[in-house]
Amino acid sequence: MTLTSRRDTLAAAAAGLVGTAAATAQAQAPAAPSGPQPIRGRDGADILGPVNPARQAQEPFTTLPPKTDHGTMPNLKWSFTDSHMRIEEGGWARQTTTRELPISTAMAGVNMRLKAGVAREMHWHKEAEWAYMLKGRARITAVDQAGRTFVDDVGEGDLWYFPSGIPHSIQGLPGEVDGCEFLLVFDDGHFSEDSTFLITDWLAHTPRDILAKNFGVPESALAGLPDKEKYIFPAPMPGPIAGDRTGGAGPVPEGFSYRMLAQEPIRTKGGSVRITDSKVFPASKTIAAALVELEPGGLRELHWHPNGDEWQYYLSGEGRMTVFGSESKARTFDYRAGDVGYVPFAMGHYVENTGSTPLRFLELFRSPTYADVSLNQWMALTPHALVRAHLNVDETVLAGLPTAKTPVVKG
Repeated sequence: MTLTSRRDTLAAAAAGLVGTAAATAQAQAPAAPSGPQPIRGRDGADILGPVNPARQAQEPFTTLPPKTDHGTMPNLKWSFTDSHMRIEEGGWARQTTTRELPISTAMAGVNMRLKAGVAREMHWHKEAEWAYMLKGRARITAVDQAGRTFVDDVGEGDLWYFPSGIPHSIQGLPGEVDGCEFLLVFDDGHFSEDSTFLITDWLAHTPRDILAKNFGVPESALAGLPDKEKYIFPAPMPGPIAGDRTGGAGPVPEGFSYRMLAQEPIRTKGGSVRITDSKVFPASKTIAAALVELEPGGLRELHWHPNGDEWQYYLSGEGRMTVFGSESKARTFDYRAGDVGYVPFAMGHYVENTGSTPLRFLELFRSPTYADVSLNQWMALTPHALVRAHLNVDETVLAGLPTAKTPVVKG
């Protein structure tokens, strides 16, 4: 080997060792932090252990809360995406109850999908059922304790309400979409969709001779009864609604459905609010609701509710809510379509549209009537000298506050 070639070989080997050492050092060096870090000025420190960047991106204020957040507040958010999906022939159901969101003791929710012709079988339950149609069309039926009947076809934005113990059914209809999807809300957070009283389940667990005696037919006539519940199943497509309006003792005195989107909203520069409670939907005895629409940057003003917990469902857009729980406790959450929010009784809060499109969400209460207290109105109608003494603000701030409620504030 010549001197020149030996020098070249040694140089190449040295370069390889340097490269290997550099690669090893790079592999051992901590990765640069990705996503939000719990650092605020000189407070906090970066996360050295494992992280879930996708989850952090969805919940940046959980990792890095605003300075105004403080203390320990319960979780006030659940996404239906995280709920177990019960899949049946032609449909599905998933729920959010105290098992998924423990703070939600006042109300529970179910999201359900039925293809055209598919039925949520005839059933009843201990809890009252309030519903909002998300997409498509459905036929709903019910019979009350006096033998009075109800049948209606409902579409997007329509509501229904079935009192506790009233038997009813839901069936998807053909239209612009194949069947329907809807949100159900029940006036008890411990409700379970799996615990409803189903007609097939009941008959499957009643002796055949008793059924024959009850129906006045021979047992052979009942040979085709199912031996277990159907729950969600394909059924014959409904015909014209007039054919399903059976006589009985006449129609129910208070209709079980309501066209929420046909209701004239309270309009402001920042959006609109439709309030639907027993005053306009008399059948809805235990659940009151509001449909809120916020323009980008718009704010559902600082307020609280004096008549119960608030259960929210986000229909579209992106929003942010901070809940104040007294004792210097406050926590901020971000919400998107399909999320459930919750505000315990009387806790102050706001909802802000943080996206570039309108934010739409439902507010629901276990109450026959809707009620809220506006911070702006309270301050405007309290002697201003007293308010100034509390807050150390100029009279120009108080003079500009509205004395009438403005539920949505422009951004």
